[in-house]
Amino acid sequence: MAKDGPNWDGLLKWSLSHADGTQPTRQLSEEERKWFMEAMQSQTVDVVKRMKKITLVMQTPQHVLVDHGVTSQDIEDLLDELQEHVESIDMANDLHAIGGLVPLLGFLKNSHANIRAKAADVVRTLVQNNHRSQELVMEANGLESLLSNFTSDADVHVQTQALGAISSLIRHNKAGVSAFKLADGYTGLRDALASDSVRFQRKALNLLQYLLQEDVSDQTIVTELGFSRVLIRLGSRDDAETREAALGVLLELASRKNDGSGCSSVELRQLLEERIEGISLMSQEDLETVKEERQLVDALWRVCYDEPSSLGEKGLLVLPGEDALPPDVASKLLEPLLRASAANGNATEKKEEPVKLL
Repeated sequence: MAKDGPNWDGLLKWSLSHADGTQPTRQLSEEERKWFMEAMQSQTVDVVKRMKKITLVMQTPQHVLVDHGVTSQDIEDLLDELQEHVESIDMANDLHAIGGLVPLLGFLKNSHANIRAKAADVVRTLVQNNHRSQELVMEANGLESLLSNFTSDADVHVQTQALGAISSLIRHNKAGVSAFKLADGYTGLRDALASDSVRFQRKALNLLQYLLQEDVSDQTIVTELGFSRVLIRLGSRDDAETREAALGVLLELASRKNDGSGCSSVELRQLLEERIEGISLMSQEDLETVKEERQLVDALWRVCYDEPSSLGEKGLLVLPGEDALPPDVASKLLEPLLRASAANGNATEKKEEPVKLL
C-alpha cells in the first residue's frame, strides 16, 4: 500500500471512528470521502479546515499511520504546510483552539529525527513574536521537550532546530528565560559552542548575546561556566560569521568588567593580535567582507587596553570608500545594557514598561 502513496481514505475512516474513543467503525459516505480528499489535495482550501485535517493526522497513533501507508516524509510534508499556515499570528493562536498544539509538541519525541527537527521548526514559527503562543507552549510543557532535544538528542540537526525554537520561545518572555536558566540552559549553550556544527554554534552565540544584553548579572554565570575560553577559540575559526559573533560576545563580557578583569586573559590578547595579523594579510576584497570583524577587534582592543588597535595605523579600520568614522560598535552593543541599568536604577520610581511585541 505504501508504494502507492498514503491511504488517506482509510486513514480518515479510522480517525473519524476513533476521534472520541466511543464511535464504532463505519463506512464512509461519498460526501465524507470527497470532503477529505479535497481537503488533503486542494491548494485553495480553507486554512482553518486544512489545519483541522492536519491536526487529525497528528493525533493519529503512529502504528495506524503506518498501516495506512503514511510515511515519515508524508508527515514532514504536512508539517511543512502547517508551518506556512502558522506564519499568521491568528492561525498560530488558532492551532491550540483546534487541538493541534499538543500533538505537534508530541512530534518532538517522534522516533524519526527529521520529524523531531521539523516539529521544532514549526514551533519556532509558531511562537516567534507571538506572546500568546509563547504562553500556550509554556503551559503545554513545550519548553521541557525542546530543552531535552537541545541538550540530549543524538542528532545535531535536531539539537539545532530545538535551540532555534527555544530562542524564539524565550525572547521577550521573562517566564521562559527564567525556566531556561533553572533548567541549566547556559550549560547547554556552552556545550553547543564546543560542538563541530557551525550552524549550531551560531545559534548558541546569538542566544547567548541576547541573554547577556537582557540581564547583566548573567555575566557571573557565564564566567563561572568557563565560556571565555570557548569564545576565544571560536574567535579564531575559519567561519567569518562565527568569529564575529564570538568577538561580539567577548566584547559584551569585557565591557562589563569595570575592574578590567574581563581583559586579563593572555589568550584574549593573543587572539586579538592574531586577528590583527590575519586582517593585515587579507586582500582588499576579503577586507571588505569583514568590516564588522575589523570594528569588533578594534573595539575590544580599546576596551581592554585603553588605546586604539594598530588597525587604524595600518589603514585597515576604515577602508577607502567607507564612512570616515566607523560605527561605534561598543556603544551599539552596550546600549541594551545601559537601558537595563537605567531601568533598574529607577525601579522604585517607575515600573518598567512591558516589551511591545509585533
